[in-house]
Amino acid sequence: MNQIVGFIIPLIIMFALMYFMIIRPQQKQMKKAQNMYDQLSPGDHVVTVGGLHGIIDEVDRTANTIVLDCEGVYLTFELRSVSRVVEESSQIAAESYQPSSDAAEEE
Repeated sequence: MNQIVGFIIPLIIMFALMYFMIIRPQQKQMKKAQNMYDQLSPGDHVVTVGGLHGIIDEVDRTANTIVLDCEGVYLTFELRSVSRVVEESSQIAAESYQPSSDAAEEE
């Protein structure tokens, strides 16, 4: 009986560690991604998993697709291909970026 308890306790501890180290963080990440997909709307600046930057033109929840406007080129992607939503403050900073005069002199 002592041998069985000595075997089962480490096994239970190992499963508990696996749950808290692997399964639970993955569930949190999936929930966060699903929340992002649910909040996508036309006009949002996004980056796809392939690195393509664009503005959402249309979201089709029944077909799980989005149409991105990439400087006049309209492309259709799966909803899950969106990697992240670009924050407005970083978008404004990128658009207003002016290279320094040192960089212009080097060319």
